[in-house]
Parts: sequence; structure tokens; C-alpha cells
Amino acid sequence: MARLKPYFPKSHGKPRVDDRGILSGIIFINRNGLRWRDAPGEYGPHKTLYNRWKRWSERGIFARIMVGLAAEHSQRRPC
Repeated sequence: MARLKPYFPKSHGKPRVDDRGILSGIIFINRNGLRWRDAPGEYGPHKTLYNRWKRWSERGIFARIMVGLAAEHSQRRPC
């Protein structure tokens, strides 16, 4: 998760629900094909999960995470 921290947007104003928990919840929902409202409570409010997924998707956060992790992987792996 420390490698993902630089990709998360900075908090402005009131404290946000933990990005790590939200990301875990978004992954859980997508992996299991659930509706947002069926998210287990330990991931936070379902409305927060949806809103964060929507905002991050529109801002390209997930794409940057994937590109960044892929770049790290290719740098570590000898050809």
C-alpha cells in the first residue's frame, strides 16, 4: 500500500475515509460483482465507495496506478 500512496489525491478540507479501505472495498465489489449497497460495512459507507470510485475513475487515478505499478514491475524484473 505504501507504493500506492503517491497515486491517491491529497485531502482538502475535512478528513476523508481511509483510501486503503476504500480501495479494498472497490476491488471487493468489482471482483465479486456486487451492487454498491451490498458492500460489507468494514469497507465504509457504500455511498463513499461509489463516489470515490466514480471520482477516481473520471480523474484517471486507477489508470495511473496501473501504469505506475507496471513500470515499477518492469524496472525490477531483469530481461
